[in-house]
Amino acid sequence: MEHQNCFHCGDNCDSEQIKYDDKLFCCNGCKTVYEIFSENDLTCYYDLQASPGSAPKEIQGKYDFLGQENIIEKLTEFNDGRIQIATLYIPHIHCSSCIWILENLNKLNKNITSSQVNFGKKTVRVTYNSEKSSLQEVVLLLSTIGYEPYISLDDFKTGKEDINRSLIYKLGVAGFAFGNVMFLSFPEYFKGGEFWLEQYKHLFRWLMFAFSLPVVFYAGRDYFTSAYKGLRAGILNIDVPIALGLVVLFVRSTVEIVLNLGAGFFDSLTGLVFFLLLGRFFQQRTYSFLSFERDYKSYFPIAITKISNGIEAPIQVYDIEKGDRLLIRNEELIPVDGILINGRAKIDYSFVTGESDPINKTSGDKLFAGGKQTTGVIEMEALKSVEQSYLTQLWSNDVFSKNKEDGFTTLTNTISKRFTIAVLIIAFVSTSYWLFTDSSKAMNVFTAVLIIVCPCAIALSAPFTLGNLLRIFGKLKFYLKNASVIEQLAAIDTIIFDKTGTITSNKQSSATYDGAVLSTSEGIQLKNTLRGSNHPLSRTLYDILDENNIITLNHFEEHLGKGIESEHQNDTMKIGSASFVGYDQDTSILNTTVHITSNDQYKGKYTFFNSYRKGLSKLFNNLKTDYDLVILSGDNAGEMENLEKLLPSKTKLIFNQKPNDKLEYIKYHQSEGAKILMIGDGLNDAGALAQSNVGIAISENVNVFSPACDAILDATKFNQLYKYIKASKQAIKIIKWSFVLSFFYNIIGLYFAVTGQLEPVIAAILMPLSSISIVAFTTLATNLIGRKLE
Repeated sequence: MEHQNCFHCGDNCDSEQIKYDDKLFCCNGCKTVYEIFSENDLTCYYDLQASPGSAPKEIQGKYDFLGQENIIEKLTEFNDGRIQIATLYIPHIHCSSCIWILENLNKLNKNITSSQVNFGKKTVRVTYNSEKSSLQEVVLLLSTIGYEPYISLDDFKTGKEDINRSLIYKLGVAGFAFGNVMFLSFPEYFKGGEFWLEQYKHLFRWLMFAFSLPVVFYAGRDYFTSAYKGLRAGILNIDVPIALGLVVLFVRSTVEIVLNLGAGFFDSLTGLVFFLLLGRFFQQRTYSFLSFERDYKSYFPIAITKISNGIEAPIQVYDIEKGDRLLIRNEELIPVDGILINGRAKIDYSFVTGESDPINKTSGDKLFAGGKQTTGVIEMEALKSVEQSYLTQLWSNDVFSKNKEDGFTTLTNTISKRFTIAVLIIAFVSTSYWLFTDSSKAMNVFTAVLIIVCPCAIALSAPFTLGNLLRIFGKLKFYLKNASVIEQLAAIDTIIFDKTGTITSNKQSSATYDGAVLSTSEGIQLKNTLRGSNHPLSRTLYDILDENNIITLNHFEEHLGKGIESEHQNDTMKIGSASFVGYDQDTSILNTTVHITSNDQYKGKYTFFNSYRKGLSKLFNNLKTDYDLVILSGDNAGEMENLEKLLPSKTKLIFNQKPNDKLEYIKYHQSEGAKILMIGDGLNDAGALAQSNVGIAISENVNVFSPACDAILDATKFNQLYKYIKASKQAIKIIKWSFVLSFFYNIIGLYFAVTGQLEPVIAAILMPLSSISIVAFTTLATNLIGRKLE
């Protein structure tokens, strides 16, 4: 009798059969899931993989506890009363079908706005409208379609499988079996002809077969799974030749003992799996030890202003503690959950939810990390310390990043694929040769070739090189969004600098006032208007002015590239360019000026005397030989004469550029083939930073957080920029040298394998050693670069 399987989950339907829409289901749960998919036009889910789902479990009443507010508060990472975000661990995620359906939850429930899957961590981050839906409904929906979340109220991560522990279990099984098989193989090795060999050899051989079963079907299962999934997706991954070698060894060995032709290769088989797993274990330990990602997050440089005893001082965000009073200026990111104390908050949570409509908050309301204040200055009290991984998640959110070319990743994958094809061809050709010349060696040659020539080392060279340099840059106060930025940085040919706040230092600039004396109330309003802005000129002027009383403005608005305006009681004030305040008699075209009007009456202007950053001339002279250099400024041409003296003669100087003008300038030159690095202050230059191939924001302990930038450079390290770019180019050379070393290793290993001089077990030992040697080489080489940078 032919067995019939469930259309949804693939389980056997012999005990119970439910027919619907000419399809067979094992239970009503699977039929319900299919009905849900059909009603929402999602049946293409089944096109990605046959029987991809799992049968939903009985869940009625199981998640009633998710209706309690205190539990919802604990399980959601964002909850403003209208939008909630929760990250759920889904153990059943296993294939492309899972990713597809979980990222299309909005088609099953229109109140779900987005869902993002992290395949490696088996999590889905769901954003939904909490006014029309609930966390309980989301969890029930997931359970109904066969993706029941694991929920631990203490800690989500406690439910996740410990990969290292699983690997250790498999390694233990393989090691135990390998030791016993080697012991049972001794009589076969010595071939002494004693009675005990002849009398017990069949027992020993079947015992070796028994020991090999858990090794093949448990310890080595990951290799078969990976190879199968790769082949099903049309990809020849690096596990295909390994899995093929294991299958050949097991089948050949089993045939030999069944037909009494010999003892087989069970010692080689179990030893092969043991040493492969041992190599994987050491690779994981090495990678964990280097801990690139954790280090780079811990160095995340955003600063925030802390108010202590009336004194405002910048601190690093990871120094924030519960109960700290924080000052959040216009366009600044809220780094931690907290309570609004003073000021009028209008929070843009688009970084978190993707929705750009600002939300008004009043004193006593809760504010969530990731929101951006958009209407002046507020004060808040922190409810907890900062989670660096959360800030990094916002920075790296795919919603805010463009698809930038990732050449080396593609190159690595391409090489790995071609390697696998070449390995399979060489293995079959060499095996065919030995079958005709010395058939006893054929199986060893076939297996050794499949194992020894492995592109693992090639696949590891790029992530370890770039990852280690990422960590080194972080220590040197150059913070990159991800490792691929290094590759992009190495490919640039044009560098564009903003002027104010980028090549000039806010802390060392000075200004003089020319105009009518401001009244006390006007002075207080001026100071408090500047207090809410993060523009470099605003910060400079704010630091220069005398201390005044802190007041809450009725209205605050910042016009990027133009100026700021405020209202306190019935008094209005504008601060900015001459055209912004409506002053048409400005004659100071040779200086940077900021004009002031109060109640539409012109008051005067501050004239700034810029202080250029230390090492500016030397930096530009180092860069001029390899790059086209441009100063793209929103200020007037007042500093042109000074800049012409400071900078190389070929530097282009372009002034009076609005934020959109800068963006269009970059876009035009990119269309001409230029690869552009843009360096700005992160506020006015957000569009230009996003448009450029690499965007670097200069930080002077100012918390202007924008996903537009690819890197943040501490202002004190500005003069080291040339060295950082040079180090990026050297990293690409290291990767290429790694490819060369791996190529020579594979050629040498291949020679010994093809000529029958290499046993499969020795190949299994050498393969992980080659990977570790590549890791060691790239780490040492990048550490050497780091020492030169220091």
